[in-house]
Order: sequence, then structure tokens, then C-alpha cells
Amino acid sequence: MVKHWRVNREEKYEIVEKWFLKDLEMIDGKEADTDNPYFDMHFQKVYNIEAYSCASKYTFARTVSNLNAMYLKKDLKIVNFDETYLNDDSIWSSSNRDCLVVMRICFYASNLLCLSLCPLS
Repeated sequence: MVKHWRVNREEKYEIVEKWFLKDLEMIDGKEADTDNPYFDMHFQKVYNIEAYSCASKYTFARTVSNLNAMYLKKDLKIVNFDETYLNDDSIWSSSNRDCLVVMRICFYASNLLCLSLCPLS
């Protein structure tokens, strides 16, 4: 866990706590259908974490899942996350998934805006 703060124009980072991946039992995204950056990491103790954004929360969960699959191959529970954004084989998959998701959302939003401006006569 890293603590971030600013002193004048200088940004500071401090490692506050470290854990081993083998000790991680579960990542709980709290609410899969809500756009929030909060999640819990379950070790012997539960740690409440706030990511920089919801996209970074999902990126973190994907990275931990990939590391677990590559090195430990243990049953790591990742709950309360939208599976569409966690799986590499999903339609959202690309080398920069988060940008692709934002692009698609903007595309759908612009379509909805255009449709809402059309007269219904």
C-alpha cells in the first residue's frame, strides 16, 4: 500500500504496507454495479482500500488475478466485480482495456444524445 501526498510542487510516495500474494484470500469489489474506487483485500485481516479510480481498481484486480494464475495457481476469490471487465477474453479486451471501455461508453452516450434530440413526430 502506498501513501501519496504533495509538498509544494513535489509529489511524495511512501510504502506504508506490503503483503505477499500467497497470503491474499479474496478481493471484494464491494459493489459490481456501482462505479466506485473502493474495495477490500482479505488477508488474515481485512483492509479497506481506495484506488485512484474505478478503472484502476479493475486494472489492479486483473493484474493480481494474472499474477496468481501465472505463479501461484491457487483459488483466489475476486467477488463483486463485473466479470466482463475482468476477463481477458471478453469483448472489452485489448492492450489498453480501460481506454477501450471509455471509448465505447462515449460512443453509446453520443448515440443516445443524438437520438434524444430527434423529434418524435
